[in-house]
Amino acid sequence: MGSIGSTVEGVEAESTCALKDLDKNVYLLKLAGPSAISHNDPFWNQLLSFTFPTPTSSADAEHLERETVAIVRDFVANNPRTGNFAALAHVFIARTKELKISADCANDIFIWQTHNALFIMRCILKVFVSCLTEEEMVQHFTFLSPGSPPDEDSQFLLEDVLEQLFHVIIDVPHMTITYAVHLEAVTAMLVLLSVQLKQNQVLQEGPIYHLFTRGRSSKHAGRLVKALLYNFIRREAFPSLMVHQPPALHHEGSGVGAGGSGGLLYDLASGVATGLWTVLTLGAGTANHRDASSMHPGGDVPLANQSLLLLLGLTNLGETEEVVNPYRAAIVNCTNTQVCLFVDTGPVPPEIHTFQINFSSLFGALCVAQDHDAPTLLLYLLLHYNSSMRTFVLARTDIENLVLPIAHTLYCVEENNSQHVYMSLIVLLILSEDDTFNASIHEVMLSSVSWYTERSLADISVGSLLILVLIRTVQFNMTRTRDKYLHTNCLAVLANMSAHFRGLHQYAAQRIVSLLELLSRKHSKVLEQATQSTSPALGADGTGQVPDYAQDVAVVEEVMRMILEVVGSCVSGSLQHNPNLLYTLLYKRELFQAYRLQPAFADVTSNIHMVLEFFGARLEQAGSGLTVEQVQAVIKQGAMLLPKEKLTKFPELRFRYVEEENPAEFFVPYIWSLVYRWAYGLWWPPEAISLFPAVTAAKEAQNQRTTV
Repeated sequence: MGSIGSTVEGVEAESTCALKDLDKNVYLLKLAGPSAISHNDPFWNQLLSFTFPTPTSSADAEHLERETVAIVRDFVANNPRTGNFAALAHVFIARTKELKISADCANDIFIWQTHNALFIMRCILKVFVSCLTEEEMVQHFTFLSPGSPPDEDSQFLLEDVLEQLFHVIIDVPHMTITYAVHLEAVTAMLVLLSVQLKQNQVLQEGPIYHLFTRGRSSKHAGRLVKALLYNFIRREAFPSLMVHQPPALHHEGSGVGAGGSGGLLYDLASGVATGLWTVLTLGAGTANHRDASSMHPGGDVPLANQSLLLLLGLTNLGETEEVVNPYRAAIVNCTNTQVCLFVDTGPVPPEIHTFQINFSSLFGALCVAQDHDAPTLLLYLLLHYNSSMRTFVLARTDIENLVLPIAHTLYCVEENNSQHVYMSLIVLLILSEDDTFNASIHEVMLSSVSWYTERSLADISVGSLLILVLIRTVQFNMTRTRDKYLHTNCLAVLANMSAHFRGLHQYAAQRIVSLLELLSRKHSKVLEQATQSTSPALGADGTGQVPDYAQDVAVVEEVMRMILEVVGSCVSGSLQHNPNLLYTLLYKRELFQAYRLQPAFADVTSNIHMVLEFFGARLEQAGSGLTVEQVQAVIKQGAMLLPKEKLTKFPELRFRYVEEENPAEFFVPYIWSLVYRWAYGLWWPPEAISLFPAVTAAKEAQNQRTTV
């Protein structure tokens, strides 16, 4: 690691200092000290001319915070009198105004120092958010130049800083030399929003909340959301380590030791030495980065990962009757650039937050990232709220590229957290509401499925694979987690698909019936326990309580009934297209004969019984000792002769996803738990978090990192 503020004119910036020496650094001590520093003091160029890899993991961030605790304590105590943070904010604002020009001119040294200013600001903001109230934090932005009278325009800088963060993310071009600045800007904005972590409920008021929802920058919400989405789409890898030799810069009469203060953006020569400079773009190419990339999702593409977390945080800011979330409005109203080239939708009212984006590129980025929570949440947000995006996705001819990663998430249900599994199921439920989707997934054939390890699958449709995964998830839930919402959503997806089953794979048909067999055995066992129980259970207050076995009976019967409805729907609507399912039903027909005598299932099995009797009679006529091929031939011939008019007509199985009344109560803690675990180079002490059980989350995150 290079040292902070180690450069003076004519001396190479190659000195190194251990992290533990930061609290002795003279420049940091001056910044935190009792003396006010003017925003145009040469000190800032000295301070910002350092080579210091910023944290790339929560462990790095925690180490940095713990090693600088003394300096930070002094800074927080002295800053209300010195205004040094406000001076630093002025330096940052002045530099960002020329950042775009510097990028166009490839002025890496200027960009590098701007990044360093933003990095220091972000670290200080993180301390403010963690240790102060929002009102106290705002007071630290009050700026009075030493010896100057109060100036209303410089009394409050927080909104100006946020405006420049918007500017960096939206307007500064994406280049290798600007990657670090973009990442720092996104991270700084995420730090500001992290005031939510200290609250035990969803924020709907406060200075930071109002700044993001009603401040000057909020009018650019659509542009910001678009920029963050493109960061996610591009998924740019971490830049390589670069070594530069800048030109010998000279500024006559204003070196580091010169008495003149110089202009606001005085020449870089006052703080930059000539000769070889190692420009460490966030420590890129170091071991720290490689370790971080293996620790968490998005570690190798930190800007994409951090942008997505920020986007989720912004779009899930609380709404009130008076305040509409402009970032969510932008997601809801965004349209496809490819469509807009040909369709004139007319002028958009200025109060509507919207933008255009390439849906095809966005779809591709979503497909490759569904193995992690945050991209699945973004997919849900787009499908549920944006009708244009939902229509686009459902019209894709390569929908399997999206479905297969989601199916893989469900297949690995034991390894994934419950929220990710739940959101993956919700996405499938939304997709399965469309008949075209349900039909198309049975038309796409897979030669093999590498991650399905229970059995080798060859020449199986995406639809049959999805059935296998859903059945497996239901079975896992019934035997392990027993989460009612999990199996209800699995069965809802199967029910929506059932009328469109086509060419079911033999193994998929077998697994449907096997699940019924398993549930039947469990049902018999629970009923047996019920008959052996002689006294009602009592609750803690001595009143009667529904015993566990009674609850188990209700759950098992509910699942059995829904599976039978799925089979009945297929039998009634697409039997001729599913000979493998009919073959399996005939092979296990004694199982269905038992259901006929049970009042709970008699109605939903009536069509199944009629079909089994019809084909059973035809098989008897064909004689005994039939081969599998001969049985299938009888089935195919009989399917065309089946008197469908005799089948009982049931309402078509239709389930739709309806969001709960207060969705923010689920989504906001979920999203910020992801930020807490996976934000690049950020750390929060667990005991300071009120939004969710952070101690548990910290242990889970550590376990996941250890597993990886």
